Amino acid sequence: MPSLIGTDQILRIPLLPILVLQGLVVRRNAQLLPEPAGPRVGRDGRGPRLRLLIAGDSSAAGVGAGTQNQALAGQLVSQLAKHYTVEWRLEATTGHTTKDTIHRLHALQEQFDVVVTALGVNDVTRAVNRSRFEYQQKELLTLLTGPIRAKKVIVTGVPQMERFPALPQPLAWVLGQQAARLDQGLKNAIAGFPQARHLSLDFPDDPALAAPDGYHPSPKAYEIWAKKLAQLIHQA
Repeated sequence: MPSLIGTDQILRIPLLPILVLQGLVVRRNAQLLPEPAGPRVGRDGRGPRLRLLIAGDSSAAGVGAGTQNQALAGQLVSQLAKHYTVEWRLEATTGHTTKDTIHRLHALQEQFDVVVTALGVNDVTRAVNRSRFEYQQKELLTLLTGPIRAKKVIVTGVPQMERFPALPQPLAWVLGQQAARLDQGLKNAIAGFPQARHLSLDFPDDPALAAPDGYHPSPKAYEIWAKKLAQLIHQA
Protein backbone atom coordinates (compact mmCIF):
# COMPACT_ATOMS: atom_id res chain seq x y z
CA MET A 1 0.00 0.00 0.00
CA PRO A 2 1.55 3.34 -1.03
CA SER A 3 2.25 5.78 1.79
CA LEU A 4 0.25 8.99 2.07
CA ILE A 5 1.86 12.17 0.79
CA GLY A 6 2.71 14.56 3.61
CA THR A 7 1.59 18.17 3.69
CA ASP A 8 5.20 19.30 3.53
CA GLN A 9 5.72 17.26 0.35
CA ILE A 10 2.71 18.93 -1.25
CA LEU A 11 3.91 22.39 -0.26
CA ARG A 12 7.49 21.90 -1.42
CA ILE A 13 6.68 23.08 -4.95
CA PRO A 14 5.13 26.46 -4.00
CA LEU A 15 7.75 26.86 -1.25
CA LEU A 16 10.65 25.88 -3.51
CA PRO A 17 12.01 29.42 -4.17
CA ILE A 18 12.06 30.13 -0.42
CA LEU A 19 13.57 26.75 0.44
CA VAL A 20 16.32 27.13 -2.15
CA LEU A 21 17.15 30.64 -0.92
CA GLN A 22 17.19 29.57 2.72
CA GLY A 23 19.36 26.57 1.88
CA LEU A 24 21.88 28.81 0.14
CA VAL A 25 21.93 31.24 3.08
CA VAL A 26 22.39 28.41 5.61
CA ARG A 27 25.23 26.97 3.54
CA ARG A 28 26.89 30.38 3.18
CA ASN A 29 26.63 31.12 6.91
CA ALA A 30 27.57 27.63 8.05
CA GLN A 31 30.62 27.31 10.26
CA LEU A 32 32.46 24.35 8.80
CA LEU A 33 33.58 22.68 11.98
CA PRO A 34 36.32 20.08 11.58
CA GLU A 35 36.22 16.52 12.79
CA PRO A 36 37.96 16.49 16.19
CA ALA A 37 41.52 15.32 16.54
CA GLY A 38 42.36 12.19 18.45
CA PRO A 39 42.61 8.41 18.09
CA ARG A 40 39.97 6.48 16.17
CA VAL A 41 40.98 3.06 17.36
CA GLY A 42 42.11 1.88 20.76
CA ARG A 43 41.82 -0.33 23.80
CA ASP A 44 40.76 0.82 27.27
CA GLY A 45 39.38 -0.45 30.57
CA ARG A 46 39.40 -3.69 32.53
CA GLY A 47 36.97 -6.58 32.58
CA PRO A 48 35.30 -8.78 29.97
CA ARG A 49 36.35 -8.09 26.38
CA LEU A 50 33.98 -5.89 24.38
CA ARG A 51 34.67 -5.15 20.72
CA LEU A 52 32.93 -1.89 19.78
CA LEU A 53 32.40 -0.23 16.39
CA ILE A 54 30.95 3.27 15.98
CA ALA A 55 29.96 4.13 12.41
CA GLY A 56 28.17 6.93 10.63
CA ASP A 57 28.27 10.59 9.70
CA SER A 58 29.68 13.78 11.22
CA SER A 59 27.87 13.27 14.53
CA ALA A 60 29.45 9.83 14.91
CA ALA A 61 32.78 11.44 13.96
CA GLY A 62 32.32 13.96 16.78
CA VAL A 63 31.95 17.24 14.90
CA GLY A 64 31.13 19.92 17.45
CA ALA A 65 33.63 18.61 20.00
CA GLY A 66 37.20 19.80 20.38
CA THR A 67 38.77 16.36 20.74
CA GLN A 68 37.68 12.75 20.33
CA ASN A 69 37.70 12.45 24.13
CA GLN A 70 34.84 14.98 24.21
CA ALA A 71 33.05 13.38 21.26
CA LEU A 72 30.71 10.40 21.12
CA ALA A 73 33.39 7.73 20.76
CA GLY A 74 35.58 9.02 23.57
CA GLN A 75 32.72 9.53 26.00
CA LEU A 76 31.15 6.15 25.22
CA VAL A 77 34.44 4.29 25.62
CA SER A 78 35.00 6.13 28.92
CA GLN A 79 31.62 4.92 30.18
CA LEU A 80 32.10 1.32 29.04
CA ALA A 81 35.70 1.07 30.27
CA LYS A 82 34.34 1.09 33.82
CA HIS A 83 33.01 -2.43 33.23
CA TYR A 84 34.79 -3.88 30.18
CA THR A 85 38.06 -4.08 28.31
CA VAL A 86 36.90 -2.10 25.29
CA GLU A 87 38.55 -2.66 21.93
CA TRP A 88 37.03 0.05 19.81
CA ARG A 89 37.09 1.55 16.33
CA LEU A 90 35.50 4.68 14.84
CA GLU A 91 34.50 4.59 11.16
CA ALA A 92 32.71 7.86 10.48
CA THR A 93 33.04 10.77 8.05
CA THR A 94 31.34 14.13 7.64
CA GLY A 95 28.78 14.00 4.84
CA HIS A 96 28.38 10.24 4.77
CA THR A 97 25.00 8.74 3.96
CA THR A 98 23.83 5.21 4.67
CA LYS A 99 25.05 4.14 1.23
CA ASP A 100 28.51 5.63 1.88
CA THR A 101 28.75 3.81 5.20
CA ILE A 102 27.84 0.47 3.62
CA HIS A 103 30.67 0.88 1.10
CA ARG A 104 33.09 1.86 3.85
CA LEU A 105 32.27 -1.03 6.17
CA HIS A 106 32.52 -3.63 3.39
CA ALA A 107 36.28 -3.07 3.54
CA LEU A 108 36.51 -3.96 7.24
CA GLN A 109 38.19 -7.24 8.04
CA GLU A 110 37.30 -7.19 11.74
CA GLN A 111 34.34 -8.47 13.74
CA PHE A 112 32.63 -6.64 16.60
CA ASP A 113 30.34 -7.50 19.49
CA VAL A 114 28.47 -4.18 19.53
CA VAL A 115 27.93 -1.64 16.76
CA VAL A 116 26.54 1.88 17.17
CA THR A 117 25.33 3.73 14.08
CA ALA A 118 24.41 7.39 13.57
CA LEU A 119 23.01 8.15 10.13
CA GLY A 120 20.14 9.94 8.43
CA VAL A 121 20.78 13.69 8.32
CA ASN A 122 22.71 13.51 5.04
CA ASP A 123 20.12 11.12 3.62
CA VAL A 124 17.52 13.81 4.39
CA THR A 125 19.47 16.66 2.81
CA ARG A 126 20.24 14.54 -0.28
CA ALA A 127 16.54 13.78 -0.78
CA VAL A 128 16.76 10.02 -0.19
CA ASN A 129 13.16 8.85 0.09
CA ARG A 130 11.83 6.66 2.88
CA SER A 131 11.63 3.42 0.90
CA ARG A 132 15.21 3.76 -0.36
CA PHE A 133 16.48 4.67 3.11
CA GLU A 134 14.68 1.71 4.67
CA TYR A 135 16.13 -0.64 2.05
CA GLN A 136 19.67 0.68 2.57
CA GLN A 137 19.37 0.43 6.35
CA LYS A 138 18.34 -3.21 5.98
CA GLU A 139 21.37 -3.74 3.75
CA LEU A 140 23.59 -2.14 6.42
CA LEU A 141 22.07 -4.27 9.20
CA THR A 142 22.58 -7.41 7.11
CA LEU A 143 26.26 -6.51 6.81
CA LEU A 144 26.62 -5.74 10.52
CA THR A 145 24.89 -8.88 11.75
CA GLY A 146 26.39 -11.08 9.01
CA PRO A 147 30.08 -10.67 8.10
CA ILE A 148 30.78 -8.27 10.98
CA ARG A 149 29.00 -10.66 13.39
CA ALA A 150 27.59 -7.99 15.72
CA LYS A 151 25.57 -9.43 18.58
CA LYS A 152 24.02 -6.03 19.32
CA VAL A 153 23.40 -3.07 17.00
CA ILE A 154 22.16 0.20 18.46
CA VAL A 155 20.74 2.36 15.70
CA THR A 156 20.55 6.03 16.64
CA GLY A 157 17.32 7.60 15.44
CA VAL A 158 17.30 10.28 12.75
CA PRO A 159 17.55 13.63 14.59
CA GLN A 160 14.63 16.04 14.86
CA MET A 161 16.00 18.47 12.30
CA GLU A 162 13.24 21.02 12.88
CA ARG A 163 14.99 21.74 16.20
CA PHE A 164 18.38 22.55 14.65
CA PRO A 165 19.08 26.22 15.58
CA ALA A 166 20.86 26.85 12.28
CA LEU A 167 17.75 26.10 10.19
CA PRO A 168 15.15 28.85 9.56
CA GLN A 169 11.48 28.24 8.88
CA PRO A 170 9.99 26.85 6.68
CA LEU A 171 13.19 24.94 5.77
CA ALA A 172 13.42 23.50 9.29
CA TRP A 173 9.82 22.24 9.10
CA VAL A 174 10.29 20.60 5.69
CA LEU A 175 13.54 18.87 6.69
CA GLY A 176 12.07 17.91 10.05
CA GLN A 177 9.09 16.22 8.43
CA GLN A 178 11.36 14.27 6.08
CA ALA A 179 13.63 13.31 8.98
CA ALA A 180 10.59 11.94 10.84
CA ARG A 181 9.64 9.85 7.80
CA LEU A 182 13.13 8.40 7.51
CA ASP A 183 13.18 7.65 11.23
CA GLN A 184 9.98 5.64 10.81
CA GLY A 185 11.66 3.81 7.93
CA LEU A 186 14.57 3.13 10.27
CA LYS A 187 12.22 1.58 12.83
CA ASN A 188 10.67 -0.56 10.11
CA ALA A 189 14.11 -1.69 8.95
CA ILE A 190 15.25 -2.95 12.34
CA ALA A 191 12.01 -4.86 12.96
CA GLY A 192 13.46 -7.85 11.11
CA PHE A 193 16.71 -7.86 13.09
CA PRO A 194 16.38 -9.07 16.69
CA GLN A 195 19.95 -7.88 17.40
CA ALA A 196 19.01 -4.27 16.62
CA ARG A 197 17.65 -1.58 18.92
CA HIS A 198 16.45 1.92 18.02
CA LEU A 199 17.64 4.77 20.25
CA SER A 200 15.63 7.99 20.02
CA LEU A 201 17.53 11.12 20.96
CA ASP A 202 15.05 13.58 22.43
CA PHE A 203 17.37 16.20 23.85
CA PRO A 204 15.90 18.91 26.11
CA ASP A 205 15.69 22.46 24.80
CA ASP A 206 19.05 23.67 26.03
CA PRO A 207 21.27 25.95 23.92
CA ALA A 208 24.31 24.32 25.53
CA LEU A 209 23.52 21.08 23.69
CA ALA A 210 24.21 22.61 20.27
CA ALA A 211 27.65 23.26 18.80
CA PRO A 212 28.51 26.82 17.68
CA ASP A 213 27.33 26.00 14.14
CA GLY A 214 23.79 25.29 15.38
CA TYR A 215 23.80 22.04 13.45
CA HIS A 216 25.91 19.52 15.39
CA PRO A 217 25.89 18.30 19.01
CA SER A 218 28.06 19.91 21.66
CA PRO A 219 30.29 17.92 24.06
CA LYS A 220 27.46 18.08 26.61
CA ALA A 221 25.06 16.50 24.10
CA TYR A 222 27.61 13.82 23.27
CA GLU A 223 27.86 13.04 26.98
CA ILE A 224 24.09 12.51 27.27
CA TRP A 225 24.09 10.39 24.11
CA ALA A 226 27.02 8.28 25.31
CA LYS A 227 25.37 7.60 28.67
CA LYS A 228 22.18 6.39 26.97
CA LEU A 229 24.20 4.10 24.73
CA ALA A 230 26.26 2.74 27.62
CA GLN A 231 23.09 1.87 29.52
CA LEU A 232 21.69 -0.07 26.55
CA ILE A 233 24.96 -1.90 25.96
CA HIS A 234 25.34 -2.78 29.64
CA GLN A 235 21.77 -4.13 29.74
CA ALA A 236 22.52 -6.30 26.74
